[in-house]
Amino acid sequence: MAEKITSRAVDYSQWYIDIVLNAKLADYSPVKGCMVVRPRGYAIWERIQAEYDRRFKETGHQNAYFPLLIPMSFLKKEAEHVEGFAPELAVVTHGGGEELEEPLVIRPTSETIIWSKYKDWIQSWRDLPLLYNQWCSVLRWEKRTRLFLRTAEFLWQEGHTAHETEKDAVEETMRMLDVYREVAERHLCLPVIAGRKSDAEKFAGAVATYCIEAMMQDRKALQAGTSHFLGQNFGKAFEVQFQTRDGGLDYAWATSWGLSTRLIGAIIMTHSDDKGLVLPPSLAQEQAVIVPIYKTDTKSAVLDYAARMEASLKDAGIRVVTDTDDTSSPGWKFAEWEMRGVPVRIEAGPRDMEAGKAVLVRRDTGEKTVIAASEAAVRVRELLDAIQKNLYERAKAFRLANTRDVSDYEEMKAFYGKAGEENEGTATARGGFARALWCGSRECEAKLKAETKVTLRCMPLDDQDHIEGKCALCGSPAKFRAIFARNY
Repeated sequence: MAEKITSRAVDYSQWYIDIVLNAKLADYSPVKGCMVVRPRGYAIWERIQAEYDRRFKETGHQNAYFPLLIPMSFLKKEAEHVEGFAPELAVVTHGGGEELEEPLVIRPTSETIIWSKYKDWIQSWRDLPLLYNQWCSVLRWEKRTRLFLRTAEFLWQEGHTAHETEKDAVEETMRMLDVYREVAERHLCLPVIAGRKSDAEKFAGAVATYCIEAMMQDRKALQAGTSHFLGQNFGKAFEVQFQTRDGGLDYAWATSWGLSTRLIGAIIMTHSDDKGLVLPPSLAQEQAVIVPIYKTDTKSAVLDYAARMEASLKDAGIRVVTDTDDTSSPGWKFAEWEMRGVPVRIEAGPRDMEAGKAVLVRRDTGEKTVIAASEAAVRVRELLDAIQKNLYERAKAFRLANTRDVSDYEEMKAFYGKAGEENEGTATARGGFARALWCGSRECEAKLKAETKVTLRCMPLDDQDHIEGKCALCGSPAKFRAIFARNY
């Protein structure tokens, strides 16, 4: 219940962990850095997965599955790729009690093993495009981990496509970025900024990386999904050549794109409060809970009244349960269901029953409304729609209120304050998104990161017109407008 939750104003990081554990979304694994996703957490992932999977299939993609183990030699074929992942690799050297002839890597991502098969499957332009997606887990040996946000093993999807032309591959990269953005905003209620990563922050082996960035309640950024234009890098590394329409030979053009269970962390940190989890109705395992209030002499009648309401809600397609536990008080139940993030609570006691009424309570605002029980299905559906809209609008307003235009380096440092300040790590910490001009230099980007822990999150795709002025970091002529933030 609420007393189990550390206040965001005291310790935002502990607040987050308290919600994950007390809402029973995940738990720690006996293997350091890994996590156990509990049923309530996995139910959220299933709904995220279902919506994205539907959109992937609408855009022509098919699901496939590739092996967990990848020959080490495959990763070495794309030098930039293996260099980028080398510190995070988990390597298998023995199997069946014997040393392996070649070490095997537990997949950190699957570009290499997938493109080794694309070499066999792509012979002609007629074989293209290949539009494949994989739902799986990957392993990256992270040293500092946090449930959902960064764990050694995590669940994700990874799309891998091969194309006839550069134009086709670029269009695919942007198409999938837009799918990520639309589902994040409409289904997860996460307002995001779609943009391009700097070369220093792009995916290892990519020509260009695009992302969607969201702001959490502590004003830090969280990367919610990435889409990569890989050019012909993997086509050349794995010799995936095809006969062109004019009879020549060319290497296949590639994309990859992925999102993971860190989205659950993003949802928690965007919407939840000091009472516990707050979920968009689209993701909630139970969209409504009926809490009957009774004494011994009214129990049977009130439970029957609640059962009729439950049936009407289920008939309307609303995910609803009735809490009939006799061992806990109504107040305890209210707090427990708030902890779990159920969007709507329905209270009904003897007086409500006599009047043919019920009380609806919104999880997002706490607002109470008395309704006619006969209208419960219609009124709850209206309330669910209102909550879905409010969560998005509230999060968007928060991001806009905590985004500032910054003109020079001193202003940038003043906006974020010094690392290690007294309130760092709380919901009242300084900073947010700094919108500033940038020259494109790796050097000034690296200096900012080293001195302030602030990174360039992206160059927004819809905010690159009329770039005039000086780089806020070094004073050189600017080439881009960028979003800067501390990040997860």
